Amino acid sequence: MRHRHSGRQLNRNSSHRKAMFRNMTVSLVEHELIKTTVAKAKELRGYAEPLITLSKTDSVANRRLAFDRTRSKDAVGKLFTELGPRYQERPGGYIRILKCGYRTGDKAPMAYVELVDRPAPEVYDEVEELDAE
Repeated sequence: MRHRHSGRQLNRNSSHRKAMFRNMTVSLVEHELIKTTVAKAKELRGYAEPLITLSKTDSVANRRLAFDRTRSKDAVGKLFTELGPRYQERPGGYIRILKCGYRTGDKAPMAYVELVDRPAPEVYDEVEELDAE
């Protein structure tokens, strides 16, 4: 019986799951938008959102906890310098999951995972460049 067993197994052993979600969390922090399956996206919330909450209060202990969970100095730096201050007033819900169709090949439902309130990407305008010439 699987009573009181929380979380999805995702056909992986525990060390593989831990490494996968660690890598996905680092990618989400670095790029602020990733594409994955819906099941992985929903599980990722439980790993990434507590890290962002942790990054709201900058201390050596919190930085060490974040590094222990991500194993990436760059991700920890961005968490505490950009994301923590950005979400200082938000009480939770830092991640948005947008379904985006099905994967070619196995028809697995896919989703975009993005950080809420992320800055809009810069749009390169060719018209301005042509006008300048």
